[in-house]
Amino acid sequence: MKFDPEAIRKATKEDFDATWKNGKDLVHRAGLNQQYPHTSFNFGKAHPVYDTISKLREAYMRMGFDEMMNPLIVDERDVHKQFGHEALAVLDRCFYLAGLPRPNVGISDQRIATIKEMLGGIDDDGIEIIRKVLHSYKKGEIEGDDLVPEIALKLNVSDSLVVEMIDQVFPEFKELTPQATRKTLRSHMTSGWFLSLSGILERARPPFHFFSIDRAFRREQQEDASRLMTYYTASCVIMDEDVTVDHGKAVAQGLLSQFGFEKFLFRPDEKRSKYYVPDTQIEVFAYHPKLVGSNTKYSDGWIEIATFGIYSPTALSEYDIPYPVMNLGLGVERLAMILHDSTDLRALTYPQIPQYSEWTLKDGELAKMIFVDKLPETTEGQEIMDSIVEQCELHSSEPSPCEFDAWEGSINGKKVKVSVVEPEEDTKLCGPATFNEVLVYENDVLGLPNNKKWKKAYENHSARTGVRFLDAFAAQAAREIEEAVENGESTVETRVRIVKVPSEINIKLDPLAQRYITGKNKKIDIRGPVFTTVRAEIE
Repeated sequence: MKFDPEAIRKATKEDFDATWKNGKDLVHRAGLNQQYPHTSFNFGKAHPVYDTISKLREAYMRMGFDEMMNPLIVDERDVHKQFGHEALAVLDRCFYLAGLPRPNVGISDQRIATIKEMLGGIDDDGIEIIRKVLHSYKKGEIEGDDLVPEIALKLNVSDSLVVEMIDQVFPEFKELTPQATRKTLRSHMTSGWFLSLSGILERARPPFHFFSIDRAFRREQQEDASRLMTYYTASCVIMDEDVTVDHGKAVAQGLLSQFGFEKFLFRPDEKRSKYYVPDTQIEVFAYHPKLVGSNTKYSDGWIEIATFGIYSPTALSEYDIPYPVMNLGLGVERLAMILHDSTDLRALTYPQIPQYSEWTLKDGELAKMIFVDKLPETTEGQEIMDSIVEQCELHSSEPSPCEFDAWEGSINGKKVKVSVVEPEEDTKLCGPATFNEVLVYENDVLGLPNNKKWKKAYENHSARTGVRFLDAFAAQAAREIEEAVENGESTVETRVRIVKVPSEINIKLDPLAQRYITGKNKKIDIRGPVFTTVRAEIE
């Protein structure tokens, strides 16, 4: 909190030690639900796939490659030009684009009457305006999302009326069915490279070193742990008169060694795609120590991570490209799975979807979902809470019956006297669980004493709420005293005996935490003998 430096300097000269000790009174005190770990600095987390893309971009550029964005939509004719006799097999896995046709709608006398009735004040000139706008829409001069605003503007009526009129008068719009085009979504980055390289040759001369990291789409029969219908591919090309297979090997090692891969094997790919020169299509196997002993089929450390080859002149010639081109590609998600210890592509890509990934929360995250329920709302209430805690800390072991004054003052003009009492005989002011702290240990929410047995639980401060049974009870007692004053009551007594559930000691859990703990078969064990009473007299 803000303080007066001049006053502090003066007080320091008069009594340094007292002024120094009083400095703690100038430090703001956080409430029970605002203290650490509830008070924290959050930070954004990159998605594993995008994180890997970012690292791949940097790796490519460190190797001297320029980034390029390739066309995503590819005409069917280009697929035939690029893949030759394999085109039909490639197209079988492509998504074709479709669009809604633009209907040729007529305006009959019956429709005219309905339009005039719905829009009100529309004459024959208005009907002619609608007719012309619909005709322009049919010819493609007006886009679909501009149709309603265009009619509304020219007729000077509201958009909502035009929408309702089109819906009721022109059912043709609702009956439209998509019509397929010859355009496809790119299934291989290769489709984009042919188009880009053909275009750039009109403005520059090789050698070229380009890379592109972007989406590809394949119409898989189903998605599973190892394949998705849309994924990212990290692809590069080198166009040079003297390019060879050795360039592919060098690029593979130079790129992948930046991600911890140590050894490499290059094997001929049995697929023998026709858009590559025979015997140049090579699979890259790389060794990564992180994979050794993993719960995957790559537990020996070796994984097929990339493929490269030299584009065939038969395909390049279709685009008037006279230079050899080496192309290397790898699946971003496969690399991301290694870097982020994932075994399921769906869980890696869509961790927010419950059916794909296991829900995990760290102990510290759960601790942030634990709160004190009732809290004092006034400065006096805060003082009462602190006084109750102080008296219990001082006299917790005093034999009963006993009573200790905790606070005396006024709230809203009424005198209040607060005491901590234990009326029963042969016991103590506070029970043995009074100083248990609420914390999370191995995903269990527990109320534990700070002793040698629970040393490991107490070592993790981020999973400790900092709230003892006593603190939560004192907050409840203080709030109930405030409420008693508000309600005009003369006495109020707050008592806790043996705690069996969190609510009995004024602790609540976020429903999200409750659901997580239940789903994981973990436990909430906040219980123990507290046996403490707070009594207040109000005048």
